[in-house]
Amino acid sequence: MGSFCFWVCFVVLSFASSQVANAAVEGTVFIEGKAAIGRIDDDFICATLDWWPPEKCDYGTCSWGLAGLLNLDLSNNIFLNAIRAFSPLKIRLGGSLQDKVIYGTDENQQHCTSFVKNTSEMFGFTNGCLPMNRWDQLNSFFQKSGAKIIFGLNALAGRTVHPNGEAVGAWNYTNAESFIRYTVEKNYTIHGWELGNELSGSGVGTRVSADQYAVDTAALQSVVENVYKNVDSKPMIIAPGGFYDSDWFKEYINKTIKSVDVVTHHIYNLGPGMLVWTLHESVSLEIFINSRVPCSRGLLQTI
Repeated sequence: MGSFCFWVCFVVLSFASSQVANAAVEGTVFIEGKAAIGRIDDDFICATLDWWPPEKCDYGTCSWGLAGLLNLDLSNNIFLNAIRAFSPLKIRLGGSLQDKVIYGTDENQQHCTSFVKNTSEMFGFTNGCLPMNRWDQLNSFFQKSGAKIIFGLNALAGRTVHPNGEAVGAWNYTNAESFIRYTVEKNYTIHGWELGNELSGSGVGTRVSADQYAVDTAALQSVVENVYKNVDSKPMIIAPGGFYDSDWFKEYINKTIKSVDVVTHHIYNLGPGMLVWTLHESVSLEIFINSRVPCSRGLLQTI
């Protein structure tokens, strides 16, 4: 905790000193170490593996290459050893296309095809499918690496997206339940099942009301309780994995006290991918430091 606080103070001082052109700034930093204002897990390091296919291009580049979950080279020992070095690294499987993923279980009646670029579709791609043999390969890799896996489920299944951007209707969990059951039957360990990606508040691409999301979270909990009823260690129920909106989060949390284990939200405190600033400049800029204050204060008041 002490080193973390020092790092934060260093960033703030670094910014302050940058405002005085080429002038030395001296100061004293006092750290109150008697009481912690927050706690983190010993294994707090985490990363996300995304679904984007090679055809995903932004800002003049197609930077994803073969880094997506369906294309990732799982025989790459450098990649494997990098994950092992952080063991146990928490890896979230999700991202923008997560709510367009179909799971290719035996019960699935649709063809299991990959994402296809289509500019008329949300996020520029059609629905895509996760074949179960690929899921087997991924889990073999995760078991070797010692990673803890958090899987982001498709929360838009069964809904209709209206022209105003709102997704209405209850979550159809049939395909997700089949996928979770397959995972349990294969004895794959999942640290947590997370429902949806960036559907809270005004959403990204589309949105779901807090009330409906609470109902769907309870449905996910029921599915997990049923499928894992003979399993000693049960995964966490995680949601909503979206941007913080005070009214939305207050309503959602109040209605999911008994159904959700972890409430997640997204921050892009280094800005979007098209920024031209360096990492050092992004961390030091006041706009990014100050932009986190209202969100953090709101979260503190909400919980």
